[in-house]
Amino acid sequence: MNTKLPAERVRTGYMWDERLMWHDTGRAGGLLESGGWIEPYEHNEHPDAKRRIHNLFTACELTDRLTPVPSRVATKAELGLIHSDTYLDSIERGSKGRGGEAGPFTVFGRGSFEIAARAVGGLLNAVDMVLDGELENAYALLRPPGHHAGRDVGLGGCIFANVAIAAAYATQVRGLKHVAVVDFDAHHGNGTQEAFYSDPSVLTISVHQRNWYTLKGNVDETGEGPGAGFAINVPLPSGSGKGAYLAAFDQVILPALRRCQPELILCAAGFDAGAFDPTSSMILGSDAFREIVDRLIHVSRDVCDGRFVMSHEGGYSPWATPFSVLAAIEALSGVKTEIEDPYLTFIKDSPDQELLPHQAEAIAQAVQAAGLEI
Repeated sequence: MNTKLPAERVRTGYMWDERLMWHDTGRAGGLLESGGWIEPYEHNEHPDAKRRIHNLFTACELTDRLTPVPSRVATKAELGLIHSDTYLDSIERGSKGRGGEAGPFTVFGRGSFEIAARAVGGLLNAVDMVLDGELENAYALLRPPGHHAGRDVGLGGCIFANVAIAAAYATQVRGLKHVAVVDFDAHHGNGTQEAFYSDPSVLTISVHQRNWYTLKGNVDETGEGPGAGFAINVPLPSGSGKGAYLAAFDQVILPALRRCQPELILCAAGFDAGAFDPTSSMILGSDAFREIVDRLIHVSRDVCDGRFVMSHEGGYSPWATPFSVLAAIEALSGVKTEIEDPYLTFIKDSPDQELLPHQAEAIAQAVQAAGLEI
């Protein structure tokens, strides 16, 4: 099949740096350290899935149509917009030695401080280029992920809070009054929510598998103090598919964004709700991710002149995830590569892809908790 694309570029940025793939998570059994009865194997957050995403983009010449966004190492002051000096110093010390553990399930190796800081810096470059009008939107293919990391601790493979730092940078450095973060990773974006739980300048929205990996994100977590009402959660039942996710966007997430009228929308783009992912029990295919991003593109054009930046989070199937991310980038950029997802045929016709009654009930609870009922 001929996948060659025209040479002209669109106004979509793409941040990629091979050095991010050199972050070392060591040997493990998924997220758990090997040892005892856990035979050493690959950590979930190993580079293959993300490197294969980039390889697919390159092989089909999609990268020729995107505008490169350079990486850089974020400064300690930028990292300190979210993280404490004590935490940053501890990661830096370990990084100069033989590595360490930033927190539960978050092993890192020699040099990982600079690698994780480079991921943040690349995302901040994408934010700057979008806010300065050089790009309409952008995708940062980052490693390590960030949405679980807190002020003083890493979690779930996340060292620095990539999206949260970007949101704080947009408000505190770039001077925006309102920013929204939409997180569709299968796991609750707890770190991002915690960073802004009492801050009305940042609306955090997370749609995720409920009570998964000990993470909460319940509908009654809505913010506190001045930030009351600026945290929204849509916890979906296990087994949710395309119908449930699109209903969650149409009934909760898009109305909340229109109500907030942010000046920039950031997206914690996790693809681990995919049907072939080992870390969730959701059943999304690449068609669902395409429609999710298409909806976010349209609402960003309605409320903030299209200023929209996506930051890659989870997605751990080395074979299936690249096709879902490709679908998302096609929606983001408006470029169609003619590549068809060979895995979609296995799941697209399942009746479980429809919105089911118990899922509709969960979404209705989120609508009510967010105060979005008409």
